[in-house]
This record gives sequence, C-alpha cells and structure tokens, in this order.
Amino acid sequence: MHKLTNKKILITAGPTWIPIDNVRVITNVFKGTLGFMIAKEAVARDAKVILLLGPSSLCPIPKANRKLRIIRFKFFEDLYKLMKKEITTKKYDVVIQSAAIGDYTPIKFYKGKIKSGKENLLIKLKPTIKIIDQIKKWDEKVFLVKFKVEFNLQKNRLLKDAYKSRLFSNADLIVANDIKHMKGNKHKAFILDSERNVVTCETKTEIAKKLLDTISKKL
Repeated sequence: MHKLTNKKILITAGPTWIPIDNVRVITNVFKGTLGFMIAKEAVARDAKVILLLGPSSLCPIPKANRKLRIIRFKFFEDLYKLMKKEITTKKYDVVIQSAAIGDYTPIKFYKGKIKSGKENLLIKLKPTIKIIDQIKKWDEKVFLVKFKVEFNLQKNRLLKDAYKSRLFSNADLIVANDIKHMKGNKHKAFILDSERNVVTCETKTEIAKKLLDTISKKL
C-alpha cells in the first residue's frame, strides 16, 4: 500500500486569465503540464485527486478513474472562489499550488471593448490577492506546497528567496524554479522544506516523483 493511499490532494495547474475588458485578458505562457503530471503521479500512488486546471492548450483526457477529477476554470476570480470553497468545505490532506496565478489586475475594468487605433493606452495595475497566503487561514492543518518561479538567478539566491517565500505563506514545502531552466520535460527545480533540506530535480518527471516522495515522508 502506498503512503498516499486515499489521501485527498488538491492540485492547481495552468495560467489564470485576468480581464482588461470583455474581450481582452492578462495571462502568462504556462500550460499546466507539470501540475497535470503531479496529479497523474499522485493517482498512480492511489491518492484521491482534484485538479483545478486553468485555460491553456493542454487538454488532458485521462482514462476513467474514480481517483481523479478535473475541474476547469478560466479567470483568477474563478480559481479563488473554487479554492476557498474546496478547502473550507472539504478536508484535504495536501494542497499543491502549482498554477501560474496572475500577480496584477487592472485598477479599472473596461466594459465592452477598448477601441483599437489609440496612439497610447495606459492601463494601471494593482496587486491581486495572494491566494497561496490564504490557504493556511482556510485550513491550518493542510499540508501546503508552494511553487516559486524566478528568472536568471544564481542557485544560492534562488534558494534564499524561496525559503523566505515559504515562510511568508506558511507553506510546508516550496518548489523553486528558474524559467531559464525550463524547456520541454527538462525542468531544473529545488524542493525545500522547513529544515532547509534541498532535493534537486532535473525534469518535470523527477519533480512529480520526488515531490510526492517528499510529501509522503512528511505526512
């Protein structure tokens, strides 16, 4: 029997849309591939998984499996409401927040469509709510995994920033990655725990397996 047998795991993956007007959005380039791989690996270890998957070209059609349920969402607000409802009304053992959630939203939403042809268009932004920082407030006992993405940082700086980020969100683990080391299945990342132990991964496959190995040991 796997250590994750019948453990309830909530995983988020993919980008979020943040609307500017009724036809335009702010988003990012991530598809949710890693989050989906983590979900499949968790199911293979007999966990019960809910995967919240954002708007992307990734269209997973898994074989019928009572251990995996995929809920699609599009907008930041959709994800926020879904996560709050799931975590406050159901008892999850683990939450893995791997979705690439938007950090900024327009101060003003433009109803309809902003007309084209403008010589200059200024859109002012403000920070979004940090969903990751709400999770332990919704359920202080859930085992929380945070992801942190940076660009072009030295390893020591990446790990230092990730550790601080883990503390800020009260996460149990954090996965630190650098965009320059992501290409296809190649994906260098570091898994850090509260004791500053570091597990190094070189591919998405390794991240999924080693992350769940680490979670299994910690639960």
